[in-house]
Amino acid sequence: MQVTCPALLPDGLTMPATSRFPFFAYLFACLLGLFALGGFWYGLGKPVILPDVASATHKLQCASYTPFDKDQSPFDVPFKLRPERMDADLALLATRFECIRTYSMTGLEALPDLARKHGLKLMIGAWVNSNPVDTAKEVDLLIASANANADVVTSVIVGNETLLRKEVTGAQLAMLINKVKSQVKQPVTYADVWEFWLKHPEIAPAVDFLTIHLLPYWEDDPSNIDAALQHVAEVRQVFGNKFAPKDVMIGETGWPSEGRQRETALPSRVNESKFIRGFVAMAEQQGWHYNLIEAFDQPWKRASEGAVGGYWGLFDANRQDKGVLAGPVSNVPYWSQWLMVGGLIFIGTLILGGRIRSTRAALVLPLLGALAACSIGAWGDLARVTTRFASEWLWVALLTGLNLLVLAHAALTLSARTGWRGRAFNALERRAGWWLAAAGFATAVMMLELVFDPRYRSFPSVAFILPALVYLCRPVSVPRREIALLTFIIGAGIAPQLYQEGLQNQQAWGWALVSVLMVAALWRSLRVRKG
Repeated sequence: MQVTCPALLPDGLTMPATSRFPFFAYLFACLLGLFALGGFWYGLGKPVILPDVASATHKLQCASYTPFDKDQSPFDVPFKLRPERMDADLALLATRFECIRTYSMTGLEALPDLARKHGLKLMIGAWVNSNPVDTAKEVDLLIASANANADVVTSVIVGNETLLRKEVTGAQLAMLINKVKSQVKQPVTYADVWEFWLKHPEIAPAVDFLTIHLLPYWEDDPSNIDAALQHVAEVRQVFGNKFAPKDVMIGETGWPSEGRQRETALPSRVNESKFIRGFVAMAEQQGWHYNLIEAFDQPWKRASEGAVGGYWGLFDANRQDKGVLAGPVSNVPYWSQWLMVGGLIFIGTLILGGRIRSTRAALVLPLLGALAACSIGAWGDLARVTTRFASEWLWVALLTGLNLLVLAHAALTLSARTGWRGRAFNALERRAGWWLAAAGFATAVMMLELVFDPRYRSFPSVAFILPALVYLCRPVSVPRREIALLTFIIGAGIAPQLYQEGLQNQQAWGWALVSVLMVAALWRSLRVRKG
């Protein structure tokens, strides 16, 4: 016996052949669907106006710079820097900044000449790690460059977050700092997350000034965008008081433009702009020294830090302005292209459904097309910013294909199902249980990852909305043991993942809701008896 939901019941099949096409209901639903589709993408992508903090006549202090092109990584073997890329990068940064900060010396011998050419100052850093040979080489290069380029090198940094990584002891680091101080004329500092300065008080006496990293998104207790600037101000004040008369430089601060939410900290381009513009205004009002992280998005960081790691730049990986410092800013800059893709999916759904004759189907089919257009497009945009490897692109393609199969199945369920539409429906109907099983399997995999290894994973909710709703409304015959196991895994993971993420994480709640819908769809299909 087949259990069905009235929303997807093809009751047009039971109506006389002379039944009229429900034009007005169909037109109303089409207009409503188009309005929802347009509103969805414009709502995500509409430009937001914020006060500018940079202009041709007002340059900011400093920005972190690494010389990697969008297809490069420091782990490339062999690694080859591209002088023409570095030259173009510094020419661009010179229009907005007075200086740049670097993190390593190896391979950057040409940087001082390029900085001199474009009128930039340098804060150069030696990369200190657990290998004493590598560290000694970096320190020697740091000293040599500082002495040879005193006109552009304003300060030197001995190590970056080395104590955080537990690669050297505080005493070892202090010895390195004192060695550099004895051989250069520039002020010498060390850079680390602010808590590690408090954990290692022996470092402060060795440096000329402190360089602290303040990244509210990555705090153990992440700050939302409205509280982030206050948090930065409070920490800066504590350090200013505790370590006076030594100056305190905020050596890294910023906000990611893409990636997963952490508790109340939500990455977005608008939030990145709010933070950076608000911070710069506050820092310049207070007379703080600062360095923003970072100049350009770094796609290679996504391999180890997930999507969020690759999107801290003020410019994107193609060196295009993200609107962080000046001008209007959009969370989804490609929203108009996704709207066009959604329009094609919407029209395709209507064509597939054909000339339906049921009023109910006339109302549901356009809304189904609008839902699919929004969810598949949102999944595509999420994949654009999160996907790193060929295996992940395959996963994206498989889930996209699954959504299109489910959409086709639902649209044909609402159609008159004559001719080729009838044959296509029968082919999809015979395999519908496996479409649901595939959706349930993918949901279970993502749930396990979000429960046991969530830190760098984005929430893929939009990839499962369509299958969950379609098969919740129209359950199908499924392989029972497999579906029962998947139902248990997904259902059992909902509470733990919410607990881990915090009840204020909206993305976690979205995933929990989609998971509940998927559990309900799987459960309803378990109750369908074959035959």
